Amino acid sequence: MSTTALEREPSESPQPPVGDVTVTDPSLVKRAVKAAALGNAMEWFDFGVYGYLAVTIGHVFFPDASSTAQVLSALGTFAAAFLVRPIGGAFFGPLGDRIGRQKVLALTMIMMAAGTFAIGLIPSYDTIGVWAPVLLIVARMVQGFSTGGEYGGACTFIAEYAPDKKRGFFGSFLEFGTLVGYVAGAALATALTTFMAEPDLYSWGWRIPFLVAGPIGLIGLYVRMKLEETPAFQALADEAEAKQKALPKPKFRDMFVGNGRAMALCVGLVLVFNVTDYMLLSYMPTFLGEELGYDATHGTLILIGVMVLMMCVQIPMGRLNDRVGHRVVIGTACAGFVLFSVPAVLLIRAGSTWAIALGLAALGLLLVGFTSSMPSALPALFPTKVRYGSLSVGFNLSVSLFGGTTPLVTQALVTGTGNLMIPAYYLMGAAVVGGAAAWLMPESAGRPLPGSAPSVETEAEARRLRARAIPAQAAAGGKVLVGTGAR
Repeated sequence: MSTTALEREPSESPQPPVGDVTVTDPSLVKRAVKAAALGNAMEWFDFGVYGYLAVTIGHVFFPDASSTAQVLSALGTFAAAFLVRPIGGAFFGPLGDRIGRQKVLALTMIMMAAGTFAIGLIPSYDTIGVWAPVLLIVARMVQGFSTGGEYGGACTFIAEYAPDKKRGFFGSFLEFGTLVGYVAGAALATALTTFMAEPDLYSWGWRIPFLVAGPIGLIGLYVRMKLEETPAFQALADEAEAKQKALPKPKFRDMFVGNGRAMALCVGLVLVFNVTDYMLLSYMPTFLGEELGYDATHGTLILIGVMVLMMCVQIPMGRLNDRVGHRVVIGTACAGFVLFSVPAVLLIRAGSTWAIALGLAALGLLLVGFTSSMPSALPALFPTKVRYGSLSVGFNLSVSLFGGTTPLVTQALVTGTGNLMIPAYYLMGAAVVGGAAAWLMPESAGRPLPGSAPSVETEAEARRLRARAIPAQAAAGGKVLVGTGAR
């Protein structure tokens, strides 16, 4: 990494002056984005498969229950993984702030692959009885623990590598990976349920998607092990080394002291992001099949089409974040969910293929407002020295309380009340909370990350930044550091 040193005008940013301007290496940025997105794709391949095979998994692991209880039990096991996500975030996040982002992301990849692969090896309830669902819950908790350090680390990794003016663009690839994982999982689950005889599906066919995760995890691990540490973290490590000190071990209270407002905003933003995400991508297949009696295969194919549409819009929306700002994009998406959730669910309830497709597409396009902005907006809430830990804790706390429980709570409310509009009301409530958080959040698009050096694409940009800063600093009587170096 090439750097040009300067001190910024204090009025330019609420951040303290930073000594360096980082000139990014395009090849390293692309490799970092690819590795982070691949890990996210693998994670959501598993989550997608589990959601689309919820009925099958319920039959295999809870055969004595009624069909409704089987689905609720399978979704409850799905939600169980989220109970340990905050613990995983509290463990891996501070570790990533102390030993580096790259090392921890490699570790989470190993654990996720192992947990997913283990699900495919668990004997059925008919073979080992109650130990089958017990082992399923254990494997899901391993996944949840590792996922606690995955998303916050991946967001941090891309955000700290990307140039400031393109952080939204590069960050949008992380959720592009999510959609790839969902589409792959949904397509494989659909193929299995369509072309396999039911006895074969219940006996061994359902295991295939989970066993596939093992080799994919090894590929992802190889890619991540080849990466260098992020410039922002390396700057902290170099500073500590110059002082002949190790990086201090982050304390749990450091994530909250001085960062309480940022943590509250993170929880609110993640709430709307994940409630809408899990409602559309995880719960809707169950809603279409169990509550509306719609053919499961047709419903899943429609949802795959919606996700492909979202993939087409995802990257352009990331660019839009860089141009108009995160607050505008997130706030508009929240307003859209308040206004259009009821019409969208009414279309879905209409039952015709085109009505369902239109309703799901409307929700999917609104969801892109979050998937394109959150990976770049959330890391910018926290300073470098506690970014990984604070984001991991805040993100996973919100996901555990609100996001991962969405399918279970929504299904339970629908079953208990008989009101098929519950999904719409749930989405609207989440959008109100998210809109308030978007209103209160500081705009970070195109600006340096808190506590990190400005990041640009070319040496020419760095020289222009220095040229603007020097007269202002001189007029203010400030000291300007001029020079170049390599990291």
